[in-house]
Amino acid sequence: MTGIRHHATGIRLTAPAPGWSIDADVVVVGSGVAGLTAALRCAAAGLATVVVTKARLDDGSTRWAQGGIAAALGEGDTPEQHLDDTLVAGAGLCDEDAVRTLVTEGPDAVRRLIGAGARFDTTDGGEIALTREGGHHRSRIAHAGGDATGAEISRALVAAVREAALRTIENALVLDLLTDADGRTAGVTLHVMGEGRHDGVGAVRAPAVVLATGGMGQVFSATTNPAVSTGDGVALALRAGAEVSDLEFVQFHPTVLYLGADSEGQQPLVSEAVRGEGAHLVDASGARFMVGQHELAELAPRDIVAKAITRRMELHGTEHMYLDARHFGADMWERRFPTILAACRAHGIDPVTEPIPVAPAAHYASGGVRTDLRGRTTVPGLYACGEVACTGVHGANRLASNSLLEGLVFAERIATDIVERANDAEHVRDAEQTNDTAQTNGVAQTGSTARADDAGPAAEGTTPRTPVAADRPLAAAADPAALPAPSPLLDPEQRGTVQRIMTRGAGVLRSAESLAAAADALEALHDGAVRAAAPDGARDADAPDADAPGADAPDADRPKPAEPGVEAWEATNLLLVSRVLVAAARRREETRGCHWREDRPERDDENWRRHLVVRLTSERRLVLRRTETAAFGPVSPAQAPDCAAASPIPPTTTPTTDPPPADVTEESQP
Repeated sequence: MTGIRHHATGIRLTAPAPGWSIDADVVVVGSGVAGLTAALRCAAAGLATVVVTKARLDDGSTRWAQGGIAAALGEGDTPEQHLDDTLVAGAGLCDEDAVRTLVTEGPDAVRRLIGAGARFDTTDGGEIALTREGGHHRSRIAHAGGDATGAEISRALVAAVREAALRTIENALVLDLLTDADGRTAGVTLHVMGEGRHDGVGAVRAPAVVLATGGMGQVFSATTNPAVSTGDGVALALRAGAEVSDLEFVQFHPTVLYLGADSEGQQPLVSEAVRGEGAHLVDASGARFMVGQHELAELAPRDIVAKAITRRMELHGTEHMYLDARHFGADMWERRFPTILAACRAHGIDPVTEPIPVAPAAHYASGGVRTDLRGRTTVPGLYACGEVACTGVHGANRLASNSLLEGLVFAERIATDIVERANDAEHVRDAEQTNDTAQTNGVAQTGSTARADDAGPAAEGTTPRTPVAADRPLAAAADPAALPAPSPLLDPEQRGTVQRIMTRGAGVLRSAESLAAAADALEALHDGAVRAAAPDGARDADAPDADAPGADAPDADRPKPAEPGVEAWEATNLLLVSRVLVAAARRREETRGCHWREDRPERDDENWRRHLVVRLTSERRLVLRRTETAAFGPVSPAQAPDCAAASPIPPTTTPTTDPPPADVTEESQP
């Protein structure tokens, strides 16, 4: 396409060649609210749809969501008010068009979710029960099972998927994107874990791929995210040449159950809804400390509450604060928050009789794979929705309970776009076949009549196209000779090292010094993996310089290369997304939303009310550029501006003290 540069990296994970393949119209990677919504709508329109999920179908990140889903459903509430609260929480970096799309389409999307079988809690009068959470000026959070909203949404969507008999591949880790000769999406490679219909590495070949892989909270030692949240979708997109944005904005949930300084992995969340119902944040003396810090006190946006808790912890030299909801009484705890009550009691804490020890922990990635309002990325045919995506809705800090709504709304939009494009492609094929037939009969024709079903997406219940989701033998799988060169794998034993580096250097509190140390440590891990993977007597193109420490080490002293496998692939993905996060956090020399720089404590709208966009080059270097405004602009190849139209990153008003590391380049013309 004229004026379009496709940043194909030629990088893939080291893995065996696919031994089997499936053909489909659409492959959806992920089984949360975003993935299953997209899959159901594509399948209802007659597209052969395959769902790939890393664990069981009902084990996506959605089921861990406690609080609820935000939408202007209550009397007196309006989408405009929801928009205002979202923009305030996003600290000047929300894309207003994206937010307006979310809040105006959200209420009907929730009603369709109810129509699909989701059962929300109701009032005595039968209306949807609504509560408040941080940053909301209205009660607009619909919840289910008290504090089990995600579990109920997951149940309803999984039931719908099974009723529709969608083809699913469970316990499968997606590896890399397949593309055709023109750089368009052609499917994914994946590895199926354990016994089943397919084992090992295979491929699902499809012209449309929807990434709905969830978050990347496992880059930190302590997180509310499940163990499967290792940034696989973002890493795949980077290797495919897609742009990612706003990865520096990681939301740390203010109230995570504190289990001790050495506690690692997934931590129990104490939902914002507990504060929405009137719980207070207090220190060890019982003093409330949010009153006077924000007009909403404990219901201030999450970044403000997390910072306040962290400051109070530093002031008192403690590792946690307390959430006091003893005044709820046993009945309210058991009725409204049964899941949280059970989790606390399982760890020896009874919220009915004592305050809950809490501390911030990594919770949600506001950034991700950059998309437009139809979920399209910068790689043709590749879509993203849910936490893996960066739609521009969340800005620098996500408003509570907007995540489920974003997944729902943008998944529907993606499905609409895919179906429309599939109908257009079928129309073209029909026209070509009609012309071929006419020529064979000796009749010259210059046009054709459109099919009756080409006017738009097929309605639910229509006859599907000829099924193409069929198994193919090894011979029809992706040709290994045509695959790009493999990327060195990180030793899975280094996963904990990555997490500790990120927790120390890029956690709630950041500085030029901490981020530089994190960048150096991550690069050392990356360089070690490159050296380990280099053939004997050879050096990889991006191996360390000859004068780098250890570069001249004899072969016997080189690290042992990691063997391909799920643990190594996950660790490699974690390392890649960590490098991007740290590079962006170093470059953003201000404090904004959930990005808190101790050495740059002020918000700087003049220089930094912009998005940082990152891509990966074929030399495995990270290239950063900054947008001209807080708006996202077009990102699909058909709409993207010429590369020369992007702006360089101008110098800040204060000289920088943290130049980018050697593997990071700042584009003056992306």
